[in-house]
Amino acid sequence: MQKAKMSSAFAAPRIYNAPLTSSLTAEQRKQLCGLLGNLELTLLYKASVHGYQASAFHQQCDNQGPTLLVAYNRSGYIFGGYTSVDYAQSGQQIIDDHAFLFSVHDGSTLLDHQVSAEEKPWRNVLWTAEQRAQLMKMIRNYNPPVMFMSQVRILMIGPVGAGKSSFFNSINSIFMGRITSKAMSGSAGTSLTTQFHTYAVKDGRQGKPLPFVLCDTMGLEEQSGAGLDIEDISSILQGHVPDRYEFNPTVPYYPDEQNMSRHASLEEKIHCVVYVIDATKISLMSDKLQEKLASIRRKVNSLRIPQMVLMTKVDEACPLVQKDLQNIYLSSYIKSKVQEVSSRLGVPLSCVLPVKNYSQELELELNCDVLLLTALQQMLNFADDYLDDVDHM
Repeated sequence: MQKAKMSSAFAAPRIYNAPLTSSLTAEQRKQLCGLLGNLELTLLYKASVHGYQASAFHQQCDNQGPTLLVAYNRSGYIFGGYTSVDYAQSGQQIIDDHAFLFSVHDGSTLLDHQVSAEEKPWRNVLWTAEQRAQLMKMIRNYNPPVMFMSQVRILMIGPVGAGKSSFFNSINSIFMGRITSKAMSGSAGTSLTTQFHTYAVKDGRQGKPLPFVLCDTMGLEEQSGAGLDIEDISSILQGHVPDRYEFNPTVPYYPDEQNMSRHASLEEKIHCVVYVIDATKISLMSDKLQEKLASIRRKVNSLRIPQMVLMTKVDEACPLVQKDLQNIYLSSYIKSKVQEVSSRLGVPLSCVLPVKNYSQELELELNCDVLLLTALQQMLNFADDYLDDVDHM
């Protein structure tokens, strides 16, 4: 914990039994000081010295004025946040217009509020009502390339709170012409989705079902015995798990004798897998969670099912995008996050699509729709690739 000396009225020096030194390099310390206006920093708290308990943190850092928090993970990332308001245990909500988050890696600093814009977009998007209408028409008119199939099945997998259920709600909203909230979504610490749930989307309130089904799952958690089990995912991929099946994180799905004796039809299987990742938490992804995702990817690869990544909450990750969603492919920060996701999950850059789900909006928004529909169209393209491959086997 680094305290920024914003004036001469800073806390008196503290005396410790062991030397208290920061793990930041001189260059990283210089960068962080520069971001705060070339101020000096005084070390208040170090977890390895004072302890990792919340009480130890508050004992050292409460009521100390403007404070900079610096943390590290095993992948070599340095990240944290700044607040100009005192830390305290008041139990009340505190608003700080000057607060920001940052991350540092390989000597470079990426600050959420100092993101640079590229001269040319690194992907081309038509931000027009005509493009939205064209995408909606293509999705409505999509036909799976296998006779007698009317819908493809797209499986959404991701950590708790990444936005799987919100993506369905957003797509449903676009075709309903208003904001909807059919799937349970939110920001709880544990998964709000406890069932395997298949969601069909209608083309308007009285319209026919559209040619895809979005399959929602329980959120992934890094702890063993919590969140979605990898064995459950294997059963889902192969079409064995029924709709509304209630997940049990400690016991994987096991079909009864009747279901074990039959082979799932092609219609019941998954035709495209989509990993939903929160753009604000990519650098914070734990080794255990990354290992879980790698295990899932190996299983999906063995079944030759196409995979892509939906990178959500891009507006929360980058103020440039929050200001105007059309800046998404001008943001060097979002580009770096796409590259990071590609590297961490082992998927091509072209398979990582940044989007913004509807969360707090009361009305539909053109730019948001274009991004969401573009992602959905790509999912249908990938499902096509899988079915074409199956059809020729």
